[in-house]
Amino acid sequence: MTRNAREGKDTSPRRRGQGELETQVLAALRQAAGAHTAGWVQERLGGDLAYTTVITILTRLHAKGAVSRERVGRSFEWTAVADEAGLAALRMRRVLDGETDREAVLASFVTGLSSDDERLLRDLLAEDPEEGG
Repeated sequence: MTRNAREGKDTSPRRRGQGELETQVLAALRQAAGAHTAGWVQERLGGDLAYTTVITILTRLHAKGAVSRERVGRSFEWTAVADEAGLAALRMRRVLDGETDREAVLASFVTGLSSDDERLLRDLLAEDPEEGG
């Protein structure tokens, strides 16, 4: 028996939360000036993350419209076009798009908001989109 097992320490790697890796990849790209390769992203994230995993996450982010890519030689360079809030909004829209009764989903969502969040949502909906709000 190992010392960690005897002491009750869990040495298994922590499982990431849903969307956590996408957020980390997006954050790495947003902190960068210009476009970067998947290898660059892999280096910034550190750890033992596989190159193929980084490519998979970048491809998913591209499909969601959160990153753009440009072919450079035989690979791509990636650029963030959404921030973390934009990525969360894309996820929310994808969930909403998957439901048949949009009105019921939205009504349930709004009903579950705190009074402060409901007031914020009302203020945002009342803004003139031409004002850049």
